Amino acid sequence: MQTKPFRIGTRGSPLALAQAYETRDRLMAAHGLDAEMFEIVVLSTQGDRVQDRALSEIGGKGLFTQELEEQLTLGDLDFAVHSSKDMPTTLPEGLYLSAFLPREDIRDAFIGRTAPRLLDLPDGAVIGSASLRRQALIRRLRPDLQVITYRGAVESRLRKLAEGQVDATLLAYAGLRRLGKEEVLTQLLDPETFPPAPAQGAICIESRVGDARIDDLLSGINDLPTHDAVSCERGFLAALDGSCRTPIAGYALCDGDNLHFSGTILTPDGTRSHTIERDGKRRDAVAMGIEAGDAIREIAGPDFFTSWT
Repeated sequence: MQTKPFRIGTRGSPLALAQAYETRDRLMAAHGLDAEMFEIVVLSTQGDRVQDRALSEIGGKGLFTQELEEQLTLGDLDFAVHSSKDMPTTLPEGLYLSAFLPREDIRDAFIGRTAPRLLDLPDGAVIGSASLRRQALIRRLRPDLQVITYRGAVESRLRKLAEGQVDATLLAYAGLRRLGKEEVLTQLLDPETFPPAPAQGAICIESRVGDARIDDLLSGINDLPTHDAVSCERGFLAALDGSCRTPIAGYALCDGDNLHFSGTILTPDGTRSHTIERDGKRRDAVAMGIEAGDAIREIAGPDFFTSWT
């Protein structure tokens, strides 16, 4: 019988903490455990500490996970809670994504200060985003806008917007919902024209391979449709070597035993893009995503990817 608290690793931003506490609360409900059986362990990551440069310049997605994964590997954490879209497609040896919480809304939220909709912004308006995917999609729709790199936690981005540093910004709607800040958005963007990042809106849990005690604990909250959809999307990313250096969008939707996937790649300037769609069985989710990634790479041709390096 477990006598000491399960140690849950997380970053320290308000959104990361909200995700960690949601995980804890779901585990409490699933297993009839008290809050005292869980300890939230907050670690600072390099991605949190370095805010003055784009992630693509300082190392990519792994900057949000390295410190947590080191403690997990050492056994100082029982599991770690992440935003799935922050996870590299290759994890450290001995670690894996063992559970996913039910997915939130996948859409991007536009938050406008000088106009309520992206297409209504005045010519030359300044829009801030840290995501190369969002930057490329903005440039595809509105090449006249000034797009600047704009990092920080949700609260700091909203503060800088209110101060007038930019005319608008974009955030994941799922994050706003988890923070109870839905009222700040001025437009929800249609995923058909503004597709989300792979795994957007999904909370994942990372743990050690072969740790049966933790596997049993987490199986009680694993949402299988989210697991399958995100696995497909991560397969697409893996086939394209997706990172914070690459503008890649994609989302999968479960319908019974079936799965529909749509993936998009763009050049960073938004002038060229390719979209691919696939339908298959959920049991083939990973293979389906990988095949879609390989196919769109072939369609795009090698010259398409020169701007990614």
